[in-house]
Amino acid sequence: MNQIDAKMIQSFAPTGTLRVGINLGNPVLAGLDAGTQKPKGVTIDIANEIGKRAGIPIELVPFQTAGSTVDAIKTGKIDLIFVAIDPVRGADVSYTPPYIQIEGAYMVKADSNLKVNEYVDRSGVEIVVGKGSAYDLFLTREIKNATLLRAASSQAVVDDFMAGKGNVAAGVKQQLESDAKRYNGLRMLPGRFMVINQAIGIPKARPEFEKTTIYLSGIIADLKSSGFVAESMKRHGIQGARVAE
Repeated sequence: MNQIDAKMIQSFAPTGTLRVGINLGNPVLAGLDAGTQKPKGVTIDIANEIGKRAGIPIELVPFQTAGSTVDAIKTGKIDLIFVAIDPVRGADVSYTPPYIQIEGAYMVKADSNLKVNEYVDRSGVEIVVGKGSAYDLFLTREIKNATLLRAASSQAVVDDFMAGKGNVAAGVKQQLESDAKRYNGLRMLPGRFMVINQAIGIPKARPEFEKTTIYLSGIIADLKSSGFVAESMKRHGIQGARVAE
């Protein structure tokens, strides 16, 4: 694994503290501890390990959406994010290889005539999706006939859907299943419409971003091969996702 040096640290954490954006909008990655109300989850475990190995103190900066973490890293307010790999974001963000793969899924009303994912992209279908999420970016590229209706966040998708917006809800499979427990008369379409590769992202605007990406990629490879990521997922009760290959 590459070693971190003073020049890279200045690029990586210019304030002397590694400011890590935590997306609380994706329950597979992070959430709030019921007792302490502090962030917990796989991404927090990885962030702490990076800080430990690099010898840099970390600051966890919570956000409610992935899009807001990307906005914050582009403006220099934070130094590192955990985000889905996407070519649009890739214009400003340098990615490591993925550490977790997550499924994107559709949910409909129980009486909907939609039975499979392939029928969703049709004229007259309206898909509710969290604005700026990986699912929004993916569907914006892929959907040809249906219409996208953007909720304020991934957490707001099901509430908007149940309030009468659209006829399909799209998002993290686990998020949709969890939200659906608050309502009656909903069902998931079988399978998935996309696989999301979750990775570490750092700003390309930093002078040492290429070297830093290589350094972080080495850490991610080690955390996957050593079982660190799998053990973290198990400890936090994460289901429906897997360690990326």
